[in-house]
Formats: sequence, C-alpha cells, structure tokens
Amino acid sequence: MNRNSTLYLKIALSIMGLIVLTLCIFWLPWQAGVFAFMYPEFSYLKYPLLIGLYMTAVPFFFALYQAWKLLNAIDRNQAFSKTAVKRLISIKYCAAAIFLLYLIGEIFIISQNAGNPGIVLMGMIIMFSSIVISIFAALLQKLLKNALMLKEENELTV
Repeated sequence: MNRNSTLYLKIALSIMGLIVLTLCIFWLPWQAGVFAFMYPEFSYLKYPLLIGLYMTAVPFFFALYQAWKLLNAIDRNQAFSKTAVKRLISIKYCAAAIFLLYLIGEIFIISQNAGNPGIVLMGMIIMFSSIVISIFAALLQKLLKNALMLKEENELTV
C-alpha cells in the first residue's frame, strides 16, 4: 500500500496531540487559576480538578500512540494482523478509561455543588465522544478479528 495513504490521518493525530499537549501545559493551569480567582469559594477544587484532567491525558496520549502504530501497520500492509486487533483493543480501553474518569469527575463536581453548566456540558461532550470512540473501536476490532479468521481459513484451504 502507498505510504501516503495514511499521511493525512497521521497529520491529524499529530495536530490533535500537539493541541492537547499545549492545552495541558499552558491553558489548563492558567484557566484553573482564573476560576479559583473568580470563584474563591471553590478554590479548594483547583488542584483536584487539575490532577483529574491530567489523569485523563494519559490514556488520551496512549490511544494516540496506539493509533499511530496502527497507521504504521496499515502502511506496511499488516492491517489484518493480531497486533492491529490488540491496538484497537487498547484504543477501546483508553476511550472507556477517559469516559470513566470524566464520569467520576462530573459526579465529584456535582457533589461539591460546583457544577457550572458550561463545565458540566463540556464534560458531557467529552464523555459522549469517548464512549462513541470506544464503541467504534470495539466494532472495528470485531470486524478485523472476523476478517483475520477468514484470512487464516483461506490460507489453510489453499
């Protein structure tokens, strides 16, 4: 397969990774300080929320890495392999982990009566997106596993 076939997806992954890394390094700490200044009654939540957001960045970057490796496998004509299925499983679990971490965070924020509608809505959007990605990765994993089984059956009959 042509190596350029996945180039646009690799560029998109790189841009997503750089944007999230930049947000984690510069914007999140600044924004947490702004919220702590604007709402001093909730300033005690500054560091727990930052830690929670940074915890969600770990599975995000691991999923990006797995997607990058999957695209490399596609470039090497190894799309129908057990390692590709394992990478999809990893992506599925990373998206589910992001969903669970945000769910815990949303419950924590609401239990502290700090549920700003904009923050809760953003969390819900991220939760919905991550669960859709998890379901889509599970579907692709199942399809790829079935295709791999058919490929092995065809190799045995020839």
